[in-house]
Amino acid sequence: MSGRTIVVTGGTRGIGRAIVERVAADGEIAVFTGRSAESVEKAMESAPEGAVGRACDVSDPAAVKEFFKWVTGEFGTLSVLVNNAGITRDGLVLQMKPAHWDAVMNTNLKGAYLCSQAALRPMMKNEDGGRIINISSVVGVMGNPGQANYVASKAGLIGLTKSIAKEYGSRTILVNAIAPGFIETDMTAELPEEAREKVIENIPLGRLGKAEEVAALCSFLAGPDASYITGQVFHVDGGMVM
Repeated sequence: MSGRTIVVTGGTRGIGRAIVERVAADGEIAVFTGRSAESVEKAMESAPEGAVGRACDVSDPAAVKEFFKWVTGEFGTLSVLVNNAGITRDGLVLQMKPAHWDAVMNTNLKGAYLCSQAALRPMMKNEDGGRIINISSVVGVMGNPGQANYVASKAGLIGLTKSIAKEYGSRTILVNAIAPGFIETDMTAELPEEAREKVIENIPLGRLGKAEEVAALCSFLAGPDASYITGQVFHVDGGMVM
């Protein structure tokens, strides 16, 4: 393998899996994480050439430190980090359990902070710096009832993106966020037909997005043509937010 090493957290399914497949198609080394060894093993059964999976709980500081130590030891360096790992524990604020708030924040926001922190050191050693791409969400910009914890975590990712971009721009480490709208994944497939139609009514393009469309933007932001872009939030939402 001669490509760059790109880490994709939460890369076993959905948008994360599409990013892994696109990264591998670009000729890069796609190192992805999953929450359990079982999920990673299953994902590896159909993983593209150039993809390597490893279990890592991104909310666990020790696990994250060990994972990135393994990545740099195995592949020598790290060029791009895609913070994609995320979970939901939906509920109205009045009924939301503190444990559900903490679980979502720990994975979606704290996990991105821990992984970014671990990735910055090897990136600073690279002659050409590095890239961090945070997968936020359209709801992190516009809000969504019943998802206060998820929305807060995704809005927090936008703030984290801008802060790290300002802190490490002088080291040629570019940090951007992607805010997908409603994308065709296992999660949206569970929407009742009536709810699905209501969602589509609010999308100017009149359809749900594809995970591959998010992955294509991720590929661009990781590539040489995005060398003067940092601290930005890119919407892939069919026009939901304008």
